[in-house]
Amino acid sequence: MAGGLKLPNVRPVERNAVSTIHTPEKTENHPGRWKALGVLAAGLALIVMDGTIVGVALPTMISALDLSLTNAQWVNAIYNVIFAALLLGAGRLGDRVGRKTTFAAGVALFVGGSLLAAGASGAGSLIAARAVQGVGGALVLPATLSSVSSLFTGKDRAAAFGVWGAVMSGTAALGPLLGGVLTQYASWRWIFWVNLPLGLLVLLGIFAWVPQTHGKQNVRGVDVDGVLTSAIGFGLIVFGLIEATTLGWWDKKGTLTIGSWSWPERWGISPVPFAIGIGLVFVALFVRWELHRARNGRDALLDLSLFKVGTFSWGNLTAAMVAIGEFSLMFVLPLFLVNSIGLSTMRTGLVLAAMALGAFLSGASARHLAARFGAPGTVVLGLALEVIGVGLLAWVVAEQAPTWFVVAALVVYGIGLGLASAQVTSTVLRDIPEELSGAGSATQSTVRQLGSAFGAAIAGSVLASAMARKIPEAMNAVAGGPGQVKDGLSQATQSSAGSVIGQLREAAPDDQMVAPLGSARDAVVDQLAAGFAQSAAWSIGFSALFLILGLLGSVMVMRQSKR
Repeated sequence: MAGGLKLPNVRPVERNAVSTIHTPEKTENHPGRWKALGVLAAGLALIVMDGTIVGVALPTMISALDLSLTNAQWVNAIYNVIFAALLLGAGRLGDRVGRKTTFAAGVALFVGGSLLAAGASGAGSLIAARAVQGVGGALVLPATLSSVSSLFTGKDRAAAFGVWGAVMSGTAALGPLLGGVLTQYASWRWIFWVNLPLGLLVLLGIFAWVPQTHGKQNVRGVDVDGVLTSAIGFGLIVFGLIEATTLGWWDKKGTLTIGSWSWPERWGISPVPFAIGIGLVFVALFVRWELHRARNGRDALLDLSLFKVGTFSWGNLTAAMVAIGEFSLMFVLPLFLVNSIGLSTMRTGLVLAAMALGAFLSGASARHLAARFGAPGTVVLGLALEVIGVGLLAWVVAEQAPTWFVVAALVVYGIGLGLASAQVTSTVLRDIPEELSGAGSATQSTVRQLGSAFGAAIAGSVLASAMARKIPEAMNAVAGGPGQVKDGLSQATQSSAGSVIGQLREAAPDDQMVAPLGSARDAVVDQLAAGFAQSAAWSIGFSALFLILGLLGSVMVMRQSKR
């Protein structure tokens, strides 16, 4: 074990445990605990599905609300940024004031944010609504698992955790399919409207069947400073990564405006490096503050001593890299399928469901492989298949191959995802004492959520950089058509993340968008689609790079586990 930290031998932590649990109350004799589990699972399904349902509807939302690529990145990222920033503090809050109370408050906030998102009229209102949803999600997630831990023991607890884990993986996998169905046959707004009746049913169930439980309440102080410094730090870093496409990485490309204040015109440098630099300073302050609180016996959001454990530190690095790779892929792939290939949102959801198919095929066999090769070895195998699948996908996208090639690559990726996801949590927490499992699992959950936010930010930045090069190159290959019109369409394609391509396909011959192109219309559309496909392939390649880093991290976890 790394770092010389002496930790007692304990039995493995329950798989998929991702919450803060402090000596929970044992209420296993509660007569309505199975009904309560159903309500907890339904609330969990709401927030987990929202993390994946938006992606498939995003191309339609871009067109409907005239979103820029930067706006689209924020729609995806803000939910995960807020979620991750508040997750640790939300777990502590539930322990103090009651899990039922925080669960109900989280569901209410999530439903309120969903209503705001459904009625959004532009980028600002939609992003703000997604932020409200993130606050609600952060309250719901730790409350659900902490309540399960309090209500069940023995064999019942194992079964309850199994239900909780199945809901986590199953709803995430079904999100793209449901998003495609709702967007295709109703409206993109229904991916948010549907949360209203479901959320109201969950709230009724909470008050009817979910008992109030508490965690450890005699700890000293509330780590408000930790919440603020971590939120500001990670928020500024994500802001820099997303806004770099608009404002510039170093040299100023656009002007940052916040309310009545604007970035000084006389400054030639972009605000992006300042935002990222200040964000890193706040992250450093957060780390120092957490160490200070721990030394003084006060409640801290993050138990940094856990990172002295080799499997835990390398495991969290693996989880972060994998989350970045997975969510960057899920940001770009729907844009490619809808805009470049021209699939409907319904067919896009079906294609993305191939991942779920692969995951279901491998999930059942994961425990058998773990029994033979060990959990760390199973994670290594799963991530290796993920890398192969995404690598194949990058090639397929670049070549604009038939859709079934995309499906085949996603099945391979999904098989790897099922193997890795089924064992990664228990692998990361294998050397953490049971009494510290809550803190350890909460840390891992936060790391994964931050990785999800960074994934969307990085994917958009790479996509924008690739489009700035590949799309003009593709348009240069078109012989006919006015140069000024082609340049305008090139810029529009870049700023709209490819949604203009679909509008060009569907436009009538006399439409002002395509009329000036004359006979060159089809060639222009084809080249724009090809340029966008090449750009998407570059972004997917970066997803593969992060998955490779995750694979290397998992190898280190396996080595640490043998010490």
